[in-house]
Amino acid sequence: MIDYQFTEEQIMIRDLCRKIAQEKISPIAKDLDEKSEFPSEIMKLLGESDLFRVFIPEAYEGFIKTKFGGLLNLCIATEELSRVCGGIAVCYAASALGTFPIILYGNEEQKKKYLPDLASGKTLAAFALTEPEAGSDASNIKTQAKREGDFYILNGTKHFITNGGEASVYVVIAMTDPKKGARGASAFIIEKGTPGFSFGKKEDKLGIRASVTRELIFSDCKIPKENLLGKEGMGFVITMKTFDISRPGVAAQAVGIAQGALDLTIRYAKERVQFGRSIFSFQGIQFMLADTATEIEAARSLVYSVAKTIDSGKLDIAKESAMAKLFASDVAMRVTTDCVQIFGGYGYMKDYPIEKYMRDAKITQIYEGTNQIQRNIIALQLIKEALK
Repeated sequence: MIDYQFTEEQIMIRDLCRKIAQEKISPIAKDLDEKSEFPSEIMKLLGESDLFRVFIPEAYEGFIKTKFGGLLNLCIATEELSRVCGGIAVCYAASALGTFPIILYGNEEQKKKYLPDLASGKTLAAFALTEPEAGSDASNIKTQAKREGDFYILNGTKHFITNGGEASVYVVIAMTDPKKGARGASAFIIEKGTPGFSFGKKEDKLGIRASVTRELIFSDCKIPKENLLGKEGMGFVITMKTFDISRPGVAAQAVGIAQGALDLTIRYAKERVQFGRSIFSFQGIQFMLADTATEIEAARSLVYSVAKTIDSGKLDIAKESAMAKLFASDVAMRVTTDCVQIFGGYGYMKDYPIEKYMRDAKITQIYEGTNQIQRNIIALQLIKEALK
């Protein structure tokens, strides 16, 4: 096992999340997946266990001593939870995604108002960018926010929003000046219960079914000007910077899903007997397991390295963050597919848990920027570096 030089606090986070995952999440993961039910009690437990504090600064009742840090903490926690259930893990990680813009760009009043409750787990957060016509093309958003005196009036629809309806705090990207394209987007903090803000369709998903993915509908939703995050026109910058630091969290989810699948497959391979001996003794199976274990460790090393770099204060890390998300999620898909193959016919049956890992892995190649978009980001940065 590689020694990643975790601090005492990080070892405690890892061990606590592993204990919660094994004792509390494992017994209910299958049921929540089948029912597509949000894990409210688990989120409450994670809050009581102070796990939402591990990526929030001390000044706002978190555990981080610097202005920004704790990404490695988040990655460790997300990986451990994902080893048992990627759907439950993303409910936790998505709250961090909605919290990061406030940490990075919120003014002091906004931070004091929202971060303490997010740190305690009393409230969850969500980030709302995606629309029916704006997925990978994030600059094509149609939701508009028009300034009227001391308020902004929002109209539009967001969809595929993780924690939609369950979160109490939403960071929403809307156009304040559509003529400027991406430079005309702004970010707003919107609270659940605000008049004109409602929820639409709840998606019936292939995987991560314990998480809620839902439409947000804004109909003449009146937002105080104080809820503008940063300045007008900063919405696209806020989005990109948020994703730069959140993508390692998706990568950690992918690593956890892959590791959980491998753990199950090794146990199965030891017990499954064919031709009078354990299938673990077959060289073909051994090579598959060796390759998957190597790829997982390589992905984990990349994820932790990028997270540590961000925690050191380097936030200009779009290329490396994209690499982590791209590589780890592709590994997760390959690993879980191979694990299903090793289970054989049983792997295709819902009576066995391995098929859920393959279903959960797929989304990590899609959300927070498809892996094709990640390749675009990486290539663009390589070109920029070459032209210097």
